[in-house]
Amino acid sequence: MVSEKIRILLIKRKMTMSELADKIETTPQNLSNKLSRDNFNEKEMHAIAKALGCKLDVTFEIDETGEMI
Repeated sequence: MVSEKIRILLIKRKMTMSELADKIETTPQNLSNKLSRDNFNEKEMHAIAKALGCKLDVTFEIDETGEMI
């Protein structure tokens, strides 16, 4: 889950949700709601990765073959 990974990164970066919300130009309430629903679009994930000093790697893996796309 993306939300779980974001929460782990917040701890590792010693950053609060409010600080992250400020960096991605949203409200803490909106960020909290998105974390609760685990509902982020790709643009938001890129902004969060940048704010947390991380690279974002979105891949798909074909079930039958294990091929990564």
